[in-house]
Amino acid sequence: MNIQARKQALRQSIIAAREKLAAAERLHLSRTIIGAVCDLPGYRQAQTVLGYLNFGAELAAELWVRQALADGKRVLLPRVNRASKHLDLYQVLDLQHDVAPGLWGIREPVAERCIKEESPGTVDFILLPGVAFTRNGARLGYGGGFYDKLLAHMPHQPALVAGAFALQVVPEIPQESTDRNVDLLVTENETIRCNLGRE
Repeated sequence: MNIQARKQALRQSIIAAREKLAAAERLHLSRTIIGAVCDLPGYRQAQTVLGYLNFGAELAAELWVRQALADGKRVLLPRVNRASKHLDLYQVLDLQHDVAPGLWGIREPVAERCIKEESPGTVDFILLPGVAFTRNGARLGYGGGFYDKLLAHMPHQPALVAGAFALQVVPEIPQESTDRNVDLLVTENETIRCNLGRE
């Protein structure tokens, strides 16, 4: 089985396991994880943060976005640029008015209502989505490579953090040279320092 097929098999298995969690349980676990993410020194010190809006049975990252707005952070969210196949970043002030379903039904900033971020170098802290993670920080996304491309073009290396349910932590993920690891992985049970020496 080649690396893409192995990734896809793992992706399907973890998504299926995640979808078996009851909605109330997912919300409860999400609140615990988001609380721990907001307690991280890297988050508390950050001025500009990049997050995402959840879809399907993902961690309820919207809770984190709302908290970041309430904490007075400058909040950026990604929008898929279909022409370039990259993520464009936009500052969002109000989730009621500034976002709408976009590609694949994922909520994203409405370009006409939000300010486009031309300098990703301002980002201090990133909460990354993902399907599966290992304890040493390997990340399996949804297969589009959007975040790997975004991170490769950042002029600096902000803290890369992922929040995930414990069932998303796996022993091994097949990796390619373009795959980026996370520094910290926060589950409902623990905060794992994947890349010691960074926070």
